[in-house]
Amino acid sequence: MVDPTLKRARLAARVREPRLISAPGIFEMISARIADRMDFDCLYMTGYGVVASYLGLPDAGIATYTDMVNRVAQFAQVTTTPFIADGDTGYGGLLNVAHAVRGYEAAGACGIQIEDQEFPKKCGHMLGRRVIAMDDMAAKVRVAAQSRTDANFLIVARTDARTTHGLDDALRRAEAYLRAGADVLFVESPESVEEMRRIGETFKGVPLLANMVEGGRTPVLSAAELEAIGYRIAIFPATGFLATAAALESVYAGIRTHGSSMGGATSLYPFAKMSQLMGFDEVAAFDARHRADGS
Repeated sequence: MVDPTLKRARLAARVREPRLISAPGIFEMISARIADRMDFDCLYMTGYGVVASYLGLPDAGIATYTDMVNRVAQFAQVTTTPFIADGDTGYGGLLNVAHAVRGYEAAGACGIQIEDQEFPKKCGHMLGRRVIAMDDMAAKVRVAAQSRTDANFLIVARTDARTTHGLDDALRRAEAYLRAGADVLFVESPESVEEMRRIGETFKGVPLLANMVEGGRTPVLSAAELEAIGYRIAIFPATGFLATAAALESVYAGIRTHGSSMGGATSLYPFAKMSQLMGFDEVAAFDARHRADGS
């Protein structure tokens, strides 16, 4: 595993550059290994995808801190690319936030995303989300910033106020979270390009994160458009698991219909390449080095 301190320093420096960082969502170990080989500047551990793949449940406050920090540690073990990890609401009050930040940092993440929803939280592109008081969330951000041991561990502060309370309230909250010590601001689910531009104009020079969810509430824009608006990071949390689900449904439907995988229209990852991806070459090398007969 690459030293997390080095990965955090690399990401913190990259976030200060004006060029957009496009971060794909990783949700289980195969997606993590594939993304890690593709020279991204950053990956994003998606809460929706992790809860779906790990528990088979909706991202609705069901996963615990223990569930999520264990996944953080697993992702850190198999990747060399820096990644930011979804930390939901911080899993409780201020003490929980401090514990979550220290735990995510120790597990190998390069940043944690914390949101201002009430518990139980919901996916950021669902209706019915409720937010806590602005001052209570600002306190969470302050505690998060003070609890990290590495100054390069990024605190991403997300507000979900737009959907229920409107953009003005979301912008006020983001400003308060910035003053409280957030490194990156995440105004969740603006509903038009005009709203996205207003966010960029309000926080010029501040690292902003855009959540690009296909089929979600926010327009999916090109990298050039996002960069022109002022976004520094674009996460694509759902793209991977939506593509995976579509491919699986197609492949399994073919087996169900024909009783075989022969003649399927969905392209498959080569088995030999998959075995290499998962480390079987290293297994063979290990066996050769330690073979009992010494041959």
